[in-house]
Amino acid sequence: MNGRIAFISFFTGIIIINFTGCTDNKKTPFMEAPLAKIEKKELTMHGNTRVDNYFWLNQRENPEVIAYLEAENAYTKSMMGHTDAFQEKLFNEIVGRIKQTDISVPYLENGYYYYTRYEEGKEYPVYCRKKGNPDASEEIMLDVNKMAEGFAFYDIGSFQVSEDNRLLAYSVDTVSRRIYTIYFKDLTTGELLPDIITNTGGNLAWANDNKTLFYATKDESLRSEKIWKHRLGGNNGKKLLVYHEQDATFSTYIYKSKSRKYLVIGSGSTLSDEYRILEAGTPDGQFVIFQPRQRGLEYSIAHYNDRFYIRTNHNAVNFRLMETAIDKTGMENWKEVIAHREDVLLEDFDVFNGYLAIQERKDGMKTLRIFNGSGLDYYLEFEEQAYTVTLGDNAEFETDIVRYNYTSLTTPMSVYDFNIKTRQSELKKRQEVLGGYNPGDYFTERLMATAEDGISIPISMVYKKDLRRDGKDPVLLYGYGSYGYSMDPYFSSVRLSLLDRGFIYAIAHVRGGEEMGRKWYEDGKLLKKKNTFTDFIACGEFLVKKGYTNPGHLYAMGGSAGGLLVGAVVNMRPDLFNGVIAAVPFVDVVTTMLDETIPLTTSEYDEWGNPNDSVYFYYMLSYSPYDHVASTSYPALLVTTGLHDSQVQYWEPAKWVAKLRAAKTDKRPLYLWTNMDYGHGGASGRFERYRETALEYAFLLDLENKTK
Repeated sequence: MNGRIAFISFFTGIIIINFTGCTDNKKTPFMEAPLAKIEKKELTMHGNTRVDNYFWLNQRENPEVIAYLEAENAYTKSMMGHTDAFQEKLFNEIVGRIKQTDISVPYLENGYYYYTRYEEGKEYPVYCRKKGNPDASEEIMLDVNKMAEGFAFYDIGSFQVSEDNRLLAYSVDTVSRRIYTIYFKDLTTGELLPDIITNTGGNLAWANDNKTLFYATKDESLRSEKIWKHRLGGNNGKKLLVYHEQDATFSTYIYKSKSRKYLVIGSGSTLSDEYRILEAGTPDGQFVIFQPRQRGLEYSIAHYNDRFYIRTNHNAVNFRLMETAIDKTGMENWKEVIAHREDVLLEDFDVFNGYLAIQERKDGMKTLRIFNGSGLDYYLEFEEQAYTVTLGDNAEFETDIVRYNYTSLTTPMSVYDFNIKTRQSELKKRQEVLGGYNPGDYFTERLMATAEDGISIPISMVYKKDLRRDGKDPVLLYGYGSYGYSMDPYFSSVRLSLLDRGFIYAIAHVRGGEEMGRKWYEDGKLLKKKNTFTDFIACGEFLVKKGYTNPGHLYAMGGSAGGLLVGAVVNMRPDLFNGVIAAVPFVDVVTTMLDETIPLTTSEYDEWGNPNDSVYFYYMLSYSPYDHVASTSYPALLVTTGLHDSQVQYWEPAKWVAKLRAAKTDKRPLYLWTNMDYGHGGASGRFERYRETALEYAFLLDLENKTK
């Protein structure tokens, strides 16, 4: 046989399929697992020749590839078919907790209150504003429900209003490849302008002349590389190039400062930053470099009056805060405002008239600090031991109010306004959970596992208080551990569908994130990347040792770089887990990092290493999940991806599953689900995305015989 043919009998519901190597044509109550054909490709690097049997799956336009992915989907649907009614129940349960008619807390910017609202039964947001007063008449800027009609995917990348509050520029992606088209709307008439800009990165900023828009475009690898300016009705159709980022390890973007005085072009790689500034009132002027890039120098800037504030890692692993005059921006002129501390990570800050709001992290927990360097210096206090707090929408300088967001594993997302003078917080909105959610029914813990090198790894956990705790409770252990992104404890109403069925949910705060400071990140990247994997294993072993569960009821989940994490872990310790969910997983590390045409490759050499250097090549090769698939028994696996994924190309999980099918010795489930309409972030609709969540939860609960 040299083809792959799928046939669905609509009368019997039986699916019969032939794949290369399959010759049985008899009707059976289930499908045979799809087998990808083998087309060997030899990849040679540093004297190492790797044979890739499934390299052909990267041919997105090849009908055979599409047929194979659709066959895998059909197999997953068939084998999970007995849970169809349960999946529908889960979906309705999850959606039923969401308040469908809802509205965000308005925030003030340039004379208008902006907010987002949702309407009953509709998938997309309605972006609105009111002039001068939250009780004024509503102006609808974008009703995405109407705009999305006829599209399988529809995403507003960003939108910006001109300085005179009249014109709206917004970007739209209808493919899920994060390639956006920019449109313009006259907010006074509601009419669309004829100007349309295609093939952009979605990032944009208005100059203060109300007619010049700056925006970014991407190269063929989807790296944001150029900044352009567009004059409404002008340019005679010509594009005006402002900046070209020629270093392939950097990406570029543009924004307007909170002060609305400066346009800022940023260029960033994993370890270095550089900014160029131009007064927003002079869009035809020349951008000037704030501080030239240096290898390893990270910094960000914020303007206020006659000064710039700078958060930087210069001589400060955990960052410190500096300031400088607007006409002396070079690093030699920076003066210290908040010094570096070994035990505190300075994560973020916001500038107000007369004070700063600072987001810090100590002992793995976020904190908020109010500071002005002239006697005002205190921290906000929070009652829960494990929580997440972040600065919110603070677009105005002249205010004594700092908005922040607060959540925990048991507290729904909450928006507060904090008065810096009275030191009181006012709750403006808390996510409403329909169906009678009571946070007192659940218990959270923060535990410490011990890694193989003796380091303590935090674990955040939540479960029902009435859990039997007999060592047989199912545990879903989640991890990420890359790019310095911290997986802080947060509330999820979706997660209740697992907790209420006896699951414990746990987050492993492994190295590679920044939960415990910048060194936590540095110790989980490049030639220390394996710490991320062994930390996760240590957390799983700890939960077993402490009697929370056992390997027959322990599950792992990770997405994107977290998919790399669980992919590496199942090769290293397949015996530790009963099942694993790998969402859009980055599992073919070496091949991807050798291909400079793939998005994110060159800009991430400082995260994973450059495989053109043999040291990094062989280190990557030593843990890449695809390269270490073995003839052994694996946990049950559900692997998800999106055909249009621009972050992790669909063929990585597809190849991984194909190789696992050929190699693994067990008969446990192995499912690949490719969303043929979406990309990295899944469905664009508010509710539709939970179809895949229902599949994931059904997969876990089916393994626990809890699908009744």
